[in-house]
Amino acid sequence: MAACSSVQPGSAANPTLKVLTFNPFTGQDGSFGPEALAGCQAAAAAINAAGGVLTHTVACQSVDTRGNPASAASGGAKMLVATPHMLGVLGPSSDEADATAPLINAAGIPMFADTGESSFDHNKLPYFWRMLAADDVRSYAMALYAKQKGYLRAAAVFGDDVGSQAGVPALVRGYNELGGHMVINQKIELGQGSYQQQVQQLIAAKPQVIFTETSPQTNATYLAELQQLNHMIPVIGTDVTIQPSWFTAMAGAIGKPAVTQYFVAEQPYAPASGPAWQVFNKNLLASATVPKPAQWSTDSYTMSDYDSVIVMALAATAMKNTSPAVWNASIPAVTTASKEATVVHTYAAGVAALRAGKKIDYVGAAGIIDFNQWHNSGGGFQIDSYQANGDLSLVTSITAAQLAPLIR
Repeated sequence: MAACSSVQPGSAANPTLKVLTFNPFTGQDGSFGPEALAGCQAAAAAINAAGGVLTHTVACQSVDTRGNPASAASGGAKMLVATPHMLGVLGPSSDEADATAPLINAAGIPMFADTGESSFDHNKLPYFWRMLAADDVRSYAMALYAKQKGYLRAAAVFGDDVGSQAGVPALVRGYNELGGHMVINQKIELGQGSYQQQVQQLIAAKPQVIFTETSPQTNATYLAELQQLNHMIPVIGTDVTIQPSWFTAMAGAIGKPAVTQYFVAEQPYAPASGPAWQVFNKNLLASATVPKPAQWSTDSYTMSDYDSVIVMALAATAMKNTSPAVWNASIPAVTTASKEATVVHTYAAGVAALRAGKKIDYVGAAGIIDFNQWHNSGGGFQIDSYQANGDLSLVTSITAAQLAPLIR
């Protein structure tokens, strides 16, 4: 369990509060950690500029789970014991959530998870919160987009890891319910030098579109071999494929023109606009600790992680207590819309309203937060394509209302 820190020392009387980014920083999903840490750094800057949390500064600390449940569980236990003055946790991801969420919950530490596993759709852990739609819902968004495009024969090409496989059953079910036919469902071993046999099987099945999520290099190898056989077809990726590392690997393997022509991917709908996003982006771009910060400006997961830290800070401020076991229960109180609540888009505005004795409803960079009884909040999705420079372009959006008939 490797860890690095950007924590600035506080005084003994007024210690710095730490937000731990508990995610993969290495391994096949090594982009998850930097994606979340960028949001944390931007949020910490906004919070500290507004006076901190009850005068405490906030800092971000990264903990590398490596995407491995066993090492994440043992390392997570050590993290919880060895980290004083913890405000909360960003994570865990789908790779290690089943093994580690119960540990973090037992420690009484609120976690804002980026796991998409359906096992948390009816979550009963009081310290678990999820502000993005589950993998099964994103799978329905992919299936619905394919149906809208008229693709009625599809191939599922997903890695054999836990995170990649989490949404496959829902994808198959949703696609079939919409009238599509999954002609082949491949569970790909990651990191192989060639996938010629699997590519030949896919070609023989004659799909019109490929649904996919694997590691960047696995996708690159697979699609390069498909291209060499002159069988490139449209590809719809999960949000995992909207990553700088994925674009770099893919552009190198099949060329930027092919990426821009054939590939789209879904991600939670979070338009890069509005007052909360402007503050998020300003602090993100000003960060001296986030490499190439502009790459995260339109990333819905980074926006959600930013919002998560802001919500932690507002909840603690509302309760006038920095103890996670105390302020955890006030999370709905600062994120629920009501006639009495004042809508705020920044930490500074939220603090000002709370000091004035007002109820608040924080609407963040990623949009409205609406936790249900299982501590889940999620809305619609957007379908994006890559530009030749790696930036994203909005293709279309899939609303929550459109997805509702598929969700059980």
